[in-house]
Amino acid sequence: MSDSDPVYASGSPQIYTARIEPSGPSFEAPASQPLLQSAQAAGMQLLSSCRNGTCRTCICHMTSGQVVYRIEWPGLSADEKREGYILPCVAYPASDVVFQLPL
Repeated sequence: MSDSDPVYASGSPQIYTARIEPSGPSFEAPASQPLLQSAQAAGMQLLSSCRNGTCRTCICHMTSGQVVYRIEWPGLSADEKREGYILPCVAYPASDVVFQLPL
């Protein structure tokens, strides 16, 4: 990534806040790394397996915020995306985000 990349502000990586609902912890979520990596860096263990968006082990429901994917087709249907489901292993934050872990 370069300083002209939108994830950088004034040459520094953009950092958002991610929160796990219902009243779970918050953690820093740099735009330059997937949410799963940010959670693990903060000491949280989310379910995961493949880390490439195909197995769906990490699927979560995002209740607010925006993410972007840097792979062509993450393992979500168009309906799931519209309903707010994300794959934290390949979802990069584009704003502060709030999401729920699977039950």
